[in-house]
Amino acid sequence: MDLDGTPLKPRGSLLARLKEHPLARLGPGLITGVADDDPSGIATYSQAGAQFGLNMLWTMPLAFPLMAAVQSMCANLGRVTGKGLAANIKDVFPPAVLYAVVLLLLVANTLNIAADVAAMGEVAQLVIGIDRHVMTVCFVFATLLLQIFVPYHRYVFFLKWLTVSLLAYAAVLFVVHVPWSDVALRTLWPHFALNANAAAMVVAVFGTTISPYLFFWQASEEVEDLHARTDSAPLVSDARFARAELQRIRWDTWSGMLYSDLTAYFIMLATAVTLHAAGVTDITTAAQAASALRPLAGDFAYLLFALGILGVGFIGVPVLAGSGAYALAEAMGWPEGLERKLRDARGFYGIIAVSVLAALAIQYSSISPMKALFWSAVINGVVAVPLMAVILLLVSKRAVMGDFTASRPLIVLGSIATVVMGSAAVMMLLPA
Repeated sequence: MDLDGTPLKPRGSLLARLKEHPLARLGPGLITGVADDDPSGIATYSQAGAQFGLNMLWTMPLAFPLMAAVQSMCANLGRVTGKGLAANIKDVFPPAVLYAVVLLLLVANTLNIAADVAAMGEVAQLVIGIDRHVMTVCFVFATLLLQIFVPYHRYVFFLKWLTVSLLAYAAVLFVVHVPWSDVALRTLWPHFALNANAAAMVVAVFGTTISPYLFFWQASEEVEDLHARTDSAPLVSDARFARAELQRIRWDTWSGMLYSDLTAYFIMLATAVTLHAAGVTDITTAAQAASALRPLAGDFAYLLFALGILGVGFIGVPVLAGSGAYALAEAMGWPEGLERKLRDARGFYGIIAVSVLAALAIQYSSISPMKALFWSAVINGVVAVPLMAVILLLVSKRAVMGDFTASRPLIVLGSIATVVMGSAAVMMLLPA
């Protein structure tokens, strides 16, 4: 009873109350954006800040509209057609195109997962002192069991709350000195020599930010969300909710990509004003960045940075494994989806298991996780360009999208992104 005798309303379970939070209403765009800042991405952004100081900050304002446009097209494709990206490619393009893209995606994703779980194990060892190989095994099996045995509608809810871990990188800036006037100047007017090292870093930043696995994941997660609603159908067959759904996708995707982009900016800035300012210019892993930050910015900043790596790792690894599984299952015509039970989608979950376990095996092989990350970046850089061209063609076709073909601004931004990534791929493949 309240003080005035009015019966109190039941508060309900914690889960029910959390589901009322606005964060719970955000969709695949938020998770996709956070997965873009996975541990290997954090390593790349940390190296950019450590090596070039404030002079790589400009890449993030440029990348934001490009990455948001491409992801919006992928999300629209999934919601409009009710099929993932691989399924749409299968319908329109020759099988050779589909299988080449899917094979390269699987290889790149497995190498990227290897780099991510290695970073998570290293960070866990730094924080709690348990051997990194033991922690890596624990993280691999934890993510694998969650994906296989927890239904998507429950699993994705907690993934959304893990996205809060990215706020750690903004919090770091409150415990270090930041020359904000210099930050603003260098964001708009960077100062660096355009040599091979600078070109390689620009390539790495854009290759990390605009990655093929995110294209497949976001389209397929829109399909998952569609199937989770009993009253919904693809927009090509039921356009009643088209305006509201496309507005939701636009808000969800652009806000998710902005969150991702700002986080990458903060990581570069935090390492620029600490590591670069102290003369530490060579960072090869996310764990090394966290460790180097400790004597310069204190235990609190170090702990925030480290916990952020673990939080986004638990998002990035499932997205990497899941995107490859969606792609191959759609290509082969197998039942797919994280909402399905294991017995109903054995091939789909088998791909997830093989990808993650193969990545774990790399930890105990002669392959360096950082070399794995390098080769995944090379493959992603090569695959991204033709894949983005394919996406542009798909979302422009009335035969695919019906009345919901992509708008001219999206096509223009997507085309610019394709040219930027194409230039980056050429620069990456040229001899030094």
